[in-house]
Amino acid sequence: MLTELSIRNLAVIEYVHIGFKSGFHVLTGETGAGKSIIIDALSLIVGGRGSSELVRYGSEKAEIEAVFEIGEGHPVWTTLAQLGIEAEGEEQLLIRREVTAGGKSSSRINGQLVNLTMLREVGGWLVNIHGQHEHQSLLKSDEHIHWLDAYGDKEVGPNLAAYRESYDRYTKLRKELRALQETSKQSLQMIDLYRFQVDEIAAASLKEGEDVTLAEEKSKLANAEKLYSSVAASYDTLYGASNGLEAIGKSIARIQDVAAIDSAGIAPLLEQMQSAFYQLEDAAYQLRDYRDDIEFNPERLDEIELRLDMIASLRRKYGDTIAEILAYSEKVSGELATIENKDEIIQKLQEKLDREIVQLTKAARKLSDSRKKIADRLAGEIETELRDLHMERTQFRVQVSHTPVPAGGGGLEIGDQPVKFTRDGIDLVEFLMAPNPGEPLRGLSKIASGGELSRIMLAMKSIFARLDQIPVLVFDEVDTGVSGRAAQAIAEKLSLLSRSCQVFSITHLPQVACMADVHFYIHKEVQGERTFTRVTDLDRRGRIEELARMLGGVEVTETTLHHAQEMLALADEKKSRN
Repeated sequence: MLTELSIRNLAVIEYVHIGFKSGFHVLTGETGAGKSIIIDALSLIVGGRGSSELVRYGSEKAEIEAVFEIGEGHPVWTTLAQLGIEAEGEEQLLIRREVTAGGKSSSRINGQLVNLTMLREVGGWLVNIHGQHEHQSLLKSDEHIHWLDAYGDKEVGPNLAAYRESYDRYTKLRKELRALQETSKQSLQMIDLYRFQVDEIAAASLKEGEDVTLAEEKSKLANAEKLYSSVAASYDTLYGASNGLEAIGKSIARIQDVAAIDSAGIAPLLEQMQSAFYQLEDAAYQLRDYRDDIEFNPERLDEIELRLDMIASLRRKYGDTIAEILAYSEKVSGELATIENKDEIIQKLQEKLDREIVQLTKAARKLSDSRKKIADRLAGEIETELRDLHMERTQFRVQVSHTPVPAGGGGLEIGDQPVKFTRDGIDLVEFLMAPNPGEPLRGLSKIASGGELSRIMLAMKSIFARLDQIPVLVFDEVDTGVSGRAAQAIAEKLSLLSRSCQVFSITHLPQVACMADVHFYIHKEVQGERTFTRVTDLDRRGRIEELARMLGGVEVTETTLHHAQEMLALADEKKSRN
């Protein structure tokens, strides 16, 4: 669970440090007080998008730190190990995020610097944030297939992976086949040019790096006379009869004559002079050998210049280096072979494609069958959850059908019906609902109210909380559009959900707030010309006063205080029975 959250210089928050417990937490306060900023901070901690606009005016950076306590067997530890982040299952997990006024962001997990992708991968195992906009995803039928697949991941996941492997092979083969079939007359006219280019490069018998070797040889041959005169002069200077090594040898002999007089002072100098003499003598012999090997060969120089000119001509046409020229030749040879053997290649590709279509169709059927089995189970669980949320007479179905393709519109056949194949399969998944007995099942977008969507989403979150192993669930005004008994049902569901994970909810409803185990009041203070957001962990008296405010609005009366006290007492009684 999340145990601590520190926020510094985020929006209107200068600094807050909040300690959390297990169970159900609510955040209440006037509109604009900064409740959503707490959610924004959690979003940043788990890899949400950072922006310079989030940094408090006049500050250099915003800083958020969160401390989690996670059980040893939780999947997050495996994810951390795979990412190379050192962490032990028995220790706390510390995540730190900074966003600068310039818009730059940095993140650390247990002190180790991580990038945003890594942070999101880890954060996905820690916190699930349900924002107000997420209701709308239920209205998008395109999203329903992903909900279904996530619910049935153990059964559907392997079938979906196998299908996608086949689908990727199928699309690749189809693309290759179409490219060949659409080869234009212009490409056919390129045969002569391609053949000339391949023959020209082949005739050159190029070898990688030979232009460099030839250029070096050319430089030596072109400067043979200069090389010879310089090397010979150097050799004569070293090994001449009246200077050079002869003079150094005489100098060494004189030093040897007096070495015994001051052996401690002269011996090291003598050794150094003798070493230098031998090195110079060896260098002189090497200069002599190099001089004798210098080649004067105008014919070879002409050959090299012609070869380099030919290579330069090929480089202007086909590539900056010999390696690029050879690579171009290989590419053109492949294109030439493809054009010349087009019909044979098309036939072979078509045969491979036909075989792959058979495999793809089998994989699609298997994937579709697994989804249909899971669909009934998901619908049943959602109906069970909806009964707890005062939608006991609602019928809910997860419809799995094939996506038909109009005549001439492409697609593959399943039975005798043309069906559209996508990377997600052949299925069209849609959530259907009949709120009242006797009404037909229809799509959510056609009949569901805002309050019904809130409860359906909460029902699904309750189901997925049991599957995902995510320890922290955050609901940003999940109770929007509900009141009365429905609001009470949502409150009880959130409370029940908090028995298996830590739940946070921003709410404006007293029915929800009274069911919380921990109640935070978010409010603003103005000091001078600056605005500050404060977070107060309410005690029993504070909760009664805040509930009274939520019940009565601006004016808190004895009646609203008594009502608030009664609501808390009833809430405690209900929680003790669950």
